[in-house]
Amino acid sequence: MVDHEDVDITIGDELLEVRHHLHAHPELGFRERDTSAYLTRWLSEHGVEILDNPVSSGVLALIHGAHPGPHIALRADIDALPITEQTGQADSSRNDGVMHGCGHDIHMTGLLAAAQWLAGHRDAVHGDITLVFQPSEETGEGAQALVDAGVLDGIDAIIGTHNNPDYEPGQIAVGVEPMMAGCVKFSVTLHAQGTHAGYPDRGTGPLEALASMILATQTIVSRNETPFHPLVVSVTAVRGGDVWNVIPAEAGFMGTVRYFYPEDGAMAERRFREIVAGTASSYGITADVDWNDFAIPLVSDAALVKAVMQDVPGYATLAAIRPSMAGEDFCEYASRTRLLFAFIGSNGRPGHHGLHSPRFVALDDAIAPTARFYAHAALRVLDELGR
Repeated sequence: MVDHEDVDITIGDELLEVRHHLHAHPELGFRERDTSAYLTRWLSEHGVEILDNPVSSGVLALIHGAHPGPHIALRADIDALPITEQTGQADSSRNDGVMHGCGHDIHMTGLLAAAQWLAGHRDAVHGDITLVFQPSEETGEGAQALVDAGVLDGIDAIIGTHNNPDYEPGQIAVGVEPMMAGCVKFSVTLHAQGTHAGYPDRGTGPLEALASMILATQTIVSRNETPFHPLVVSVTAVRGGDVWNVIPAEAGFMGTVRYFYPEDGAMAERRFREIVAGTASSYGITADVDWNDFAIPLVSDAALVKAVMQDVPGYATLAAIRPSMAGEDFCEYASRTRLLFAFIGSNGRPGHHGLHSPRFVALDDAIAPTARFYAHAALRVLDELGR
């Protein structure tokens, strides 16, 4: 096993140029074709073997270690968001209405830097490392597409990161606590009898029921959940009617639930369905509920965490996990292999803007800690699994 002092990764002008190019040319999920071509070209030029990719975008590559051992994967997500950038940075997005507002350009550049070091130090690698530049994380579909395509078959563990602007560059948070929330997308459609607005008694308009449902669902957390368990129920969009003198026959609303404990997610669904069905019945209408529990809470493998945490103080500041209510489709890989995930500090300055903001800025200083974590964790996990 290589000591952490031997993993010497610095970020020079070449990799800074890579980061700025990627930031300036963002692409949305499953459309990251130019990004994929750029990554493929860069990896090939640096001696990394490119693998066939069974999905429409993204890149898979392989580093063969000089010694036999387990097979692990390192993952970086590559897609951007449908946001118009407002940072005023020199490398601001040149693709109208698309922005790396979640810092995936930092993830890609960090993994490229780690790949360059690992490919140049194969004698230190006891096993094989697949590099997964994953498409479409923001839609919650990219990881599952790779799982369904068999990319994770035979992989003993997968390591991922996400930059976090609430931490300073040089801070890394890794642990056994839940890190990112389980995510539900819900939508409700109400079916009623529409009528003339002057004759409300001749219909069973859905708007009053809709308002009652929205208010009642806000008691799910306050009246059913312990305050020691984070749980969020948010209604984010409402629709119903488009004419001033007609009570509509249909209305609806949608939103999200975020949770860290599976039993809380199950309770939220049960109470939500009860509230919607009971309210609809009391108003004499019907309601359809679409409940898509598309991401489970993200929790790292305890044994891998224990192995990797011992190295972090040698090259970064080990920070406590601050759980995020944001979701991460990295959790989908848990159906096939063991997970290890870390938050990497990317800003931490007073007044900084958060992820998904049009003014979000991830600092270049976050690249080196990202790369060092990937490389150190890869070597340590290979050693742990090879015991």
